[in-house]
Amino acid sequence: MSHLSPLLKQSSRVCADHGQGSWLYDTDGKAYLDFTSGIGVTSTGHCHPTVVAAAQEQVGKMIHAQYTTVTHRPMLELTDRLVEKMPAGLDSIALSNSGSEAVETAMRLARHATRRANIIVFNGGFHGRTMGAASLTTSGTKVRTGFHPMMAGVVVAPYPHSWRYGWSEEQTTEFCLRELDHILKTQTAPDDTAAILIEPVQGEYGYYPANTAFMQGLAERCKQHGILLICDEIQAGYGRTGKFWSHQHFDVQPDILITAKGLASGFPLSAIAASAELMAKGAPGSQGGTYGANAVSCAAALATLKVIEQENLIENAAARGTELWDQLHALQSDYPIISTIRGKGLMLGMEIGKGPNQPMPDVALRLTEAAEAQGLLLLRCGIDGQIVRWLPPLVVTAEEITDAVGRFAKALAEVQP
Repeated sequence: MSHLSPLLKQSSRVCADHGQGSWLYDTDGKAYLDFTSGIGVTSTGHCHPTVVAAAQEQVGKMIHAQYTTVTHRPMLELTDRLVEKMPAGLDSIALSNSGSEAVETAMRLARHATRRANIIVFNGGFHGRTMGAASLTTSGTKVRTGFHPMMAGVVVAPYPHSWRYGWSEEQTTEFCLRELDHILKTQTAPDDTAAILIEPVQGEYGYYPANTAFMQGLAERCKQHGILLICDEIQAGYGRTGKFWSHQHFDVQPDILITAKGLASGFPLSAIAASAELMAKGAPGSQGGTYGANAVSCAAALATLKVIEQENLIENAAARGTELWDQLHALQSDYPIISTIRGKGLMLGMEIGKGPNQPMPDVALRLTEAAEAQGLLLLRCGIDGQIVRWLPPLVVTAEEITDAVGRFAKALAEVQP
């Protein structure tokens, strides 16, 4: 029936036929509440009419206009609109296809602009699967194993995983910043360090938010040493956490911002933003690609922004995220296998286990399978697959939140050891 590579591992048994809003329908017509959003991609839900109309119109006009050969209106309009959403001063945009490409574009720019080689990343970060991006990734060995040697010039620092360490947030933050200072003295001198790259809210490792003291500590060190601060907003950005960008929770200003996933509601598109001054320090011709800034993807991205603004989806993500947080926490008292819940907005992770460093991945797997049988699609993450993650589209309603948690409660009742 299928000749798909066996190395692709599906998280569900669903063969999807069509989708609308927060719902997916399989080939037999069964409906599922989709709280995966294509790993945070379908930000405006499945087949939002505004996005569909924009894409259909663009397909009828022009599908591919190779952007190092010609320019096109959707691309030019999109860069203008994206700059409006960027932190102050990030007024130059480079477009590509995927998050991994955008990460590598940002890394290349940082090295060109600073004439320094090394990149500091953080334990648990996920930045992609291509060689450079995988070299920056430590969320799990599956991205790197059997792929060595990895790219040189990458140094890994601790991230404030208070839950895993079993410390207070203050203790963990002090430890992480102290270790970062030690790294700058022992592994990569400031004059050799091009950038610090961070997910302000980590994704694949387990939905760990950073905190204000830690993020501001990074920003201070970057400013002191002339190191660029790069925020990877691929999963946590574009309204997912209840603010347009997740770093806005921590009152810091990145030098380079990376975005993808929710940018175009399912069409492949990614971008980095930097100041025009910084972007000009890159090597001419170092950015580009055959399919980058595809005209249909850019049209869909413009429509996505329109929907986000007209339907107040950032505010909806914050409000629905609070409701989801409260309802999931209400389950904890009855189900002690829920060790903790963390995250922000509509990006929440539920740790399944007996406590810190005592994961129960087999139970987490049975939970997502039981939820699927109840018509609720969820994903897992974490190094052991012990975390159930909640990623509904930004258009999700209060009624759908309650519906989803009710379905999950039935799964819990079935699976509870």
